[in-house]
Amino acid sequence: QVQLVESGGGLVQGGGSLSLSCAASGSIFSLDAMGWFRQGPGKQRELVATITSDGATRYADSAKGRFTISRDNAKNTVYLQMDSLKPEDTAVYYCNAVVMVYASSDYRYYWGQGTQVTVSL
Repeated sequence: QVQLVESGGGLVQGGGSLSLSCAASGSIFSLDAMGWFRQGPGKQRELVATITSDGATRYADSAKGRFTISRDNAKNTVYLQMDSLKPEDTAVYYCNAVVMVYASSDYRYYWGQGTQVTVSL
């Protein structure tokens, strides 16, 4: 079993910053790509950013230039630094990881529990 535990969500004013962390633990043989998704009120879950095991990054257009994704492979942790936050960034943010589990020969997707980010005017 694998668990993803997130932290860092909260309430901030527009233009402010927030840092999210997500640590993976459990029966992990290896971690491949990791990423962040979000789901705002009445909207579908959408991709925010991803990062490969080698550190290659991709961003949604809405996040590019304002958000930075990074990872620490030694800690099995992915981070999301969010700057210049806007009210439209308000959403539940979910951590995702592609994991090879011990006693398994394939990769599986795991999700964090989600953390609320609220950006006020």
